[in-house]
Amino acid sequence: MRPKNEALIVIDVQNDFCPGGALAVPEGDQIVPLINDMLGDFAVKVFTQDWHPAGHSSFASSHAAKQPYDMIQMPYGAQVLWPDHCVQGTDGAAFHPDLRSDPANLIIRKGFRLQVDSYSAFFENDQTTPTGLEGYLRTRGVDTVTLVGLATDFCVNYSAQDAARLGFKVAVDLSACRAIDLNGSLDQARQAMEKAGCILR
Repeated sequence: MRPKNEALIVIDVQNDFCPGGALAVPEGDQIVPLINDMLGDFAVKVFTQDWHPAGHSSFASSHAAKQPYDMIQMPYGAQVLWPDHCVQGTDGAAFHPDLRSDPANLIIRKGFRLQVDSYSAFFENDQTTPTGLEGYLRTRGVDTVTLVGLATDFCVNYSAQDAARLGFKVAVDLSACRAIDLNGSLDQARQAMEKAGCILR
């Protein structure tokens, strides 16, 4: 059992990010048994869930003549346009059926604001709107976090960087993560996380 000041943060292990899903991460389902095995080691367990309304501004289908993976400028900066995914209440937004979600102490839903995407477990993509996770961890006495989940180069990456920026000690267990790797995004994410002070293992 890890010390009580450590939390496991499980990022977006949802059907749409697993093989057969709308935004499938290669081998995304292979991390599920590894995460299940880790849950018993942590007193504090937080899961995140991508939770978009239909017609979300990050969906390519919401922009005329745009295709998935095109880039656009949003008021908060550059934004990748995605296939419609993790729409609230759909099977695609549900956790992978083999993931043990019952042990979660807290489930953070993100990306539910129509006009701003949310990769990080801590902030919306505008980098100012908080999810509330920092406050929860502080009140639980947590100062050290281990991140696992999907996808390494987007939501795990942004969550890890934000956690480090907020002063948490951060480890990313890459064996229990998988990446989209969009135009070299995995290498960029690894470098950014290490530069932020995250331990990659």
